[in-house]
Amino acid sequence: MPVIHSNQLINESSPYLLQHAHNPVHWFAWGSNALEAAKMEDKPILVSIGYAACHWCHVMERESFENEDTAAVMNEHFINIKIDREERPDLDHIYMDAVQAIAGNGGWPLNVFLTPDARPFYGGTYFPPEKAFGRNSWTDVLLSISDAWQNRRKEVEAQASQLISHISQSNSFALSSPLYAEEEKMFNEADCEVIAENLLKSADLVEGGFGAAPKFPQTFCIQYLLQHAWFFKNEGAQKQAELSLQKMVNGGIYDQIGGGFSRYSTDAFWLVPHFEKMLYDNALLINVLCDAFQINRNNIYKKTIEHTLAFLTNEMKDSAGGYYAAIDADSEGIEGKFYVWDKMEIDNILHVDSEWYCKYYNVTEEGNWEGKNILNVTTLPAAFAKSIGKQEDEFEEMIRTCSLKLLKVRNERIRPTTDDKILLGWNGLLLTALCRAYASLQKEEYREEAIRLYEFLVVKFKRNDDGGLYHTYKNRKATHYAFLDDYAFFIQGCLYLQEITGNQDYLATAKKLTQYVEKNFRSPDNVQFFFTDVEQKDTVVRKMEFYDSAIPSGNAVMATNMSYLSLVFDKKDWKASSLDMIASLKDTILKYPSSFSVWGTALQQQFKGIHEIGVTGKDVEQLLKEILVQFIPNKVLQSGTEPGEMPILKGKLFSDIPLAYRCINYQCLDPVTTAIELLEQINY
Repeated sequence: MPVIHSNQLINESSPYLLQHAHNPVHWFAWGSNALEAAKMEDKPILVSIGYAACHWCHVMERESFENEDTAAVMNEHFINIKIDREERPDLDHIYMDAVQAIAGNGGWPLNVFLTPDARPFYGGTYFPPEKAFGRNSWTDVLLSISDAWQNRRKEVEAQASQLISHISQSNSFALSSPLYAEEEKMFNEADCEVIAENLLKSADLVEGGFGAAPKFPQTFCIQYLLQHAWFFKNEGAQKQAELSLQKMVNGGIYDQIGGGFSRYSTDAFWLVPHFEKMLYDNALLINVLCDAFQINRNNIYKKTIEHTLAFLTNEMKDSAGGYYAAIDADSEGIEGKFYVWDKMEIDNILHVDSEWYCKYYNVTEEGNWEGKNILNVTTLPAAFAKSIGKQEDEFEEMIRTCSLKLLKVRNERIRPTTDDKILLGWNGLLLTALCRAYASLQKEEYREEAIRLYEFLVVKFKRNDDGGLYHTYKNRKATHYAFLDDYAFFIQGCLYLQEITGNQDYLATAKKLTQYVEKNFRSPDNVQFFFTDVEQKDTVVRKMEFYDSAIPSGNAVMATNMSYLSLVFDKKDWKASSLDMIASLKDTILKYPSSFSVWGTALQQQFKGIHEIGVTGKDVEQLLKEILVQFIPNKVLQSGTEPGEMPILKGKLFSDIPLAYRCINYQCLDPVTTAIELLEQINY
């Protein structure tokens, strides 16, 4: 007699899983109950992976998972498991690799079929309810897989074994043996030039960004080019980086009224976004905008940083102190409905101001997307202000006033849903962004918010006293073991936080967490780190992740963190480890820099050398601010008001006059009293 199950998702905390809690499909969450049921009933497992802000996930749910007949087929033939990819990125990585090997592409929703012992053997992304778009119908796929399981079991098992072998070997392109010998010969200027040249080969020299539509922000590529231009006076790199940022800031991918960036542009012109807003995108874009602002003080970058942080505070901050994961693209079942405008609607709100406002934001009667208008800018504010007889500052105030009127009306619409889980790693990225924003703009509120965010994360995500952390937090409860990304991004945030505060307690946290990562994530036969904690036991493969994709590679960030901490604590083994991690991927970084740009940035900084900057004195705050606002990407910065044992500050003079020391390998030049003098020493 068949076992009768039911939908098990109602008690989950993930907004994505809760979206499916009332489907007629008998969904399980990933866990022992589902895996044991599959083994006991000898049924294949269907794993369906997505996230709350995923448009096509919603489409497939409406078309198939809410359909009683389709659900009956799924329930009869499979143990069905729903996974939130943001809650369990480790599982998403494994099964995405499998689908990419099978189909040659990936995406979400990700639908993967597993043996009862969780090995993948077939999968794909979106499947329509009826055969269309060159894809089989979802029901046809289900019945075909069930038939294969019942009648061609050996073939299925063989396919599963091959895929597991493929996934396991995907770690092998990073060399496993330690490489560093003569540190100064490991990287060279030619390496840095090759990375820049290969990035620029795919650059869109007219519309900015890289490649054709759809266009993603690719902040790591832009950041590499900005730093490369700064180090090597490369005008082409500088031009492409700034073109890309300005096109995004002026385009529809940026919410001109409410602030914040959408996930990507569906076209080559940054006009029509995929309207979901992710915390990590906005944090990473703030970082690169800070680089750009520190380099040239362009006011457009300053305003965008401020506007984006205001958006995050207004729309994505939880009352407990952390920040939510994402805002959906859809409202009322329609993508982008919350954000787009009819010209008549704007006319009725702004009255006499509507004419110039609509002209500036390219709003027309016919619209620029499906009969509606996505606000975007194609004229520089100064030029447009002059065309209507206004001064630029007066015009910007006019824009601000009118946009607030529209925002008030927009906020009365039915909002897209918010994925209100709080992820440690993404909040770690925002911690860094807040620190960078304070350093760049010198607004005290950003430093205070960074401190509050740190205190929230260090308390709410604590798992044990040894440094173990959790990955996600919701409903006053943290769950799931933290992944490498979580540790790497939080450690990085701690390093930047100590720079802007001078509080060395944040360095102690970073050191403790790094020691935990060394103990629990290091591969015994590889210089890199696994993605999962050694204590986590519920995956079929323990993978490493190297690619810089939507978020940085946790390994790349850890390489940078360990380099920094090696100087702070004089730990030469961490320096060696950092260099080995970068060197083991050097050939890959040079060939495929768009997928390894964070690695490339680390390589470039190591070649240029890391400046150890110590600021000492009874009152260092003003001198520290003057240094923080400068663009010095390859630095380790510490400050102190009294003597101590930290290597960068040890043996330095502490007096009434604040002093700045520039050192390399703890060998220091004479101290200086201004940031300008310090820059002269650095650039000598």
